[in-house]
Amino acid sequence: MRLADLSKRSGISVTTIKYYLREGLLPPGRQLNATTAEYGEEHLRRLRLVRALIQVGKVPVATAREVLGHVDDESLGRTLRLGAALWALPQEPEPDEEDPAVVAARAEVDRLLHMLGWETARELAPLSPVHRSLVVAVAALRRLDFPWDAELMAPYAELMHQVARRDLDFMESHASEAEQVELAVASTVLFQPVLRALHRLAQEEESARRYGIE
Repeated sequence: MRLADLSKRSGISVTTIKYYLREGLLPPGRQLNATTAEYGEEHLRRLRLVRALIQVGKVPVATAREVLGHVDDESLGRTLRLGAALWALPQEPEPDEEDPAVVAARAEVDRLLHMLGWETARELAPLSPVHRSLVVAVAALRRLDFPWDAELMAPYAELMHQVARRDLDFMESHASEAEQVELAVASTVLFQPVLRALHRLAQEEESARRYGIE
């Protein structure tokens, strides 16, 4: 398809598509002549991902470029490719390692991962921004005197492991590895709000069943 067709099918203006091309967020089309390029379904799919990152996820352009660079890095295995892309998304700042709540939270998170047998997560912990985010969240809860320890977190972690299995089953239903990694990144940006909303709806429903709505 030509640029105008790509714009029409994606719902994104030609001007914005040209900006994405200049910023390296969208790979160039196949050049037909000096002034005309042809674009394929992979460009349409990538445009939807870029829009999800920037417009929905509020990811800065420079960060989106880094994320997509990992998505396109065929030198990495699928696990590392996906991990690098997800780690490049905005994360929590570094916690204060001298804060007693952070020290206690880190110990409980490590104990949780040991209990669950999540050895890869334990090995990657010093590098993982996702691990850091969990430590920061648990530390904040502990400062409020919520007794979040490994035993309390374990059932939640096991439920999320089931969600992760479904995520990867759905991801593997797509043909190419590039599509799979793109889908995983888009799901991280778009599906987490769905999980949060479902969690809140479930709480409302369970509260009404237990206590009524009077």
